[in-house]
Amino acid sequence: MKTKIKKQSANMFLAIAAVLIMFGFSSCATKALFLTSAVVPAAEGSIKVKEDGNKNFVISVDISNLADSQRLTPPKSFYIVWMVTDNGITKNIGQIISSSKSMSNRLKASFETVSSFKPTKIFITAENEAEIQYPNSEVVLTTDFIQSN
Repeated sequence: MKTKIKKQSANMFLAIAAVLIMFGFSSCATKALFLTSAVVPAAEGSIKVKEDGNKNFVISVDISNLADSQRLTPPKSFYIVWMVTDNGITKNIGQIISSSKSMSNRLKASFETVSSFKPTKIFITAENEAEIQYPNSEVVLTTDFIQSN
């Protein structure tokens, strides 16, 4: 009888420890949806921002139904992902190349980067140059302001 109680206590302890470990290693991630686009109305997507152990921000973008940038009016070469930082600076954080090599037949695209700046808003424009410092084109997709958890 004592052995059975000890086993149950040990199992209960292990279950509680496992739950505590899971909560200890998981940090809160902020999620936001892109608003409906007037430029590419079928496009949908979301972003996830998570702070890593080095106090950097991992930014993940997932998009579906995003038309090839060459099919826009006027045609463009790249989709550029922009971030507005918590101190109001707009930064080019990378590109989504809309070609058959980078986007699937189902028009899905993803993007991930790490920034030392905290993002308050993410938006995407279609541009002819990838290395631009300021957005020149109309916003294709945007989030509302990102609320921290």
